Amino acid sequence: MIYWQLFSTFFEVGAFTFGGGYAMLPLIQQKVQAHHWISTEDLVNFIAVSESSPGPFAVNISTYIGQMIGGMAGALCATLGVILPAFVIILLVARCFRAFQRSRIVRGAMAGLNPAVVGMIAASLYSIGRQVLFPHGLAIASGDVVQLFCALCILGAMLALMKKGVHPILIICMSAVGGVVFGFALHLPV
Repeated sequence: MIYWQLFSTFFEVGAFTFGGGYAMLPLIQQKVQAHHWISTEDLVNFIAVSESSPGPFAVNISTYIGQMIGGMAGALCATLGVILPAFVIILLVARCFRAFQRSRIVRGAMAGLNPAVVGMIAASLYSIGRQVLFPHGLAIASGDVVQLFCALCILGAMLALMKKGVHPILIICMSAVGGVVFGFALHLPV
C-alpha cells in the first residue's frame, strides 16, 4: 500500500509540474505533508541534501523521501514515479518533434508556462526560506541569532556566486565547514 502511495504521489508531482525540481517543491511539500510522511524540518533538510547531492534535484528528493518512508523499495517506487512522466512525455515529443516545433499552440503554451514556473519557484523560496530563516516569525529572540547568522551567510554565498570565478563547489564546501564550526561553537544538537 505505501509503495503504491509513494509511486502515485510522485507520479502526480512529476506529471503536473513543469520547470524542474524547484518548481516541484510546493507540490512535493503539499503532498508529503498531507500524507504526514515527514516533518517540515525534515523536508528542509532533505532539500539541502538533495541540492548538494549529484543528480537531478527532483529525483534526489523523491528518492530520499521514498527511502525514509518505505526503505529501498520505497525509494525505487518514488523515484520511478517522479521520472516516469517526463520519460513518457519526452518519448512522445521526440516522436512528434517536427509537429511540436512548428505549432503556434505549443509555443504559446510554453510561453505561458514560463511565468508560472517562476512563480512556483518564488513560492518555494518564500515558503522554505521563511521556515529556515525565521521559524518564530520576525520577532527578535535569543535563538534568532542563529537564523540571522544563516541569513547573512546565505547573502554572502549569493554574492560570491554572482561574482565570476567563484565555483559553486567551493561555496558548498565552505558552507559545510562553516556550519560544522558554527554548530560546535554554539553547541547545537547534531
